[in-house]
Amino acid sequence: MSIGIKYSTIKQTMKTNTLHREQFLPITIQEAWDFFSQAKNLEKITPKDMGFTVLTELDDKPIYNGMKIDYTVRPLFRIPMHWTTEIISVTAPFRFTDKQIKGPYSLWEHTHTFQVVPGGIHMTDDVVYSLPLGWLGAIAHKLIVKNKLDQIFKFRATALNNYFGIIKIA
Repeated sequence: MSIGIKYSTIKQTMKTNTLHREQFLPITIQEAWDFFSQAKNLEKITPKDMGFTVLTELDDKPIYNGMKIDYTVRPLFRIPMHWTTEIISVTAPFRFTDKQIKGPYSLWEHTHTFQVVPGGIHMTDDVVYSLPLGWLGAIAHKLIVKNKLDQIFKFRATALNNYFGIIKIA
């Protein structure tokens, strides 16, 4: 059984990109749900240089359909951006989807899926996204955004391994 990222892809079609990540975590599905369904935990698994801050007062509420969450993030050149997502689908403790309603992308839908497997859970992240500005956005994706997203999700995988105490055996 491999620990960490199973594989990662970022694909581009005409105007829509997809990112797919898989990771094994040796925790129960309830532990996974408790962690990932709390938006405040995003700060723990996002690179510090992104300046990611949850602005919405959440009071440890679990996510629910229609929940809106405001953040600030500094994805490029330390320029602060406001980002608002809405939880558009929840099937606890197996899946939820958040969608950007305000932010840097013209489309961002992120589905988090958790499946029980021997010894823990198999977690999948599927993101469908596109950038604004037509051909300029396509160039920015190729030169900057694609690599930045890959770095963010690699950081996240490592942070999750560290957070849940996973030790890689050579």
